[in-house]
Amino acid sequence: QVQLVESGGGLVQAGGSLRLSCAASGSIFSIDAMGWSRQAPGKQRELVAEITSGGSTNYADSVKGRFTISRDNAKNTVYLQMNSLKPEDTAVYYCNAMEYGFDYWGQGTQVTVSS
Repeated sequence: QVQLVESGGGLVQAGGSLRLSCAASGSIFSIDAMGWSRQAPGKQRELVAEITSGGSTNYADSVKGRFTISRDNAKNTVYLQMNSLKPEDTAVYYCNAMEYGFDYWGQGTQVTVSS
């Protein structure tokens, strides 16, 4: 079992920045991809960004150029640097980690961007 704990969410004004962190713990052997998704009220959860153990990244079009995903494999931690935040970025942000075909999810952290 892998446990994921997110942190770094909060309230920020439009144009501001936040950095989310997600630390994995538990029975970790070889985490492959890690990522961030978000879910706004009344909307489906959507992928924001993902990164493989080798460092390859993928971003949703809506966040390209504004968000940066990174990871520290030694610490089993993934980060999401969010710049130039917009009100439409308001959502609960969830991190996930893939290991041996299992997909683990954190409990989520709220990000609210005021206009």
